Amino acid sequence: MTKVVRQTRQRTAILNCLATERDFMTAQQLYDLLRDDDQPVGLATVYRNLQSLVDAGLVDVLITDEGEAIYRQCRIEEHHHHLLCRVCGHTIEFVAPELERWAHRIAQENGFTDLHHTMEIYGLCPKHQESAEPTGDAAASAEQSG
Repeated sequence: MTKVVRQTRQRTAILNCLATERDFMTAQQLYDLLRDDDQPVGLATVYRNLQSLVDAGLVDVLITDEGEAIYRQCRIEEHHHHLLCRVCGHTIEFVAPELERWAHRIAQENGFTDLHHTMEIYGLCPKHQESAEPTGDAAASAEQSG
């Protein structure tokens, strides 16, 4: 659900900057990009506008394992999920009807209604698979086979 937000020069600059980026970024990274592009927007203004854009459904926000918020203007407008590289933050959006059916079945079996969920899958993109130490499922598989 997208709410209407008032257009301001700063909000337009933020949306334009987000539209050119494919991956999630922090408010500080966005602020740095705006500054590099000679856009006079303060850091506090970036934070306020990002929150308004998230509230309006125009920007997605995720919280990293370190507790930091990262933002992205998604290309898919319908409900979707993200696959993110743990090293570089490269992001792929995907729609998964089978996941939605599973979530609704589990909720129904347990008497839940008015569902809302998010799903982010973290891993290594092809570029970073060779250089990274295995973690999680990959590390467990390596230990079992070794």
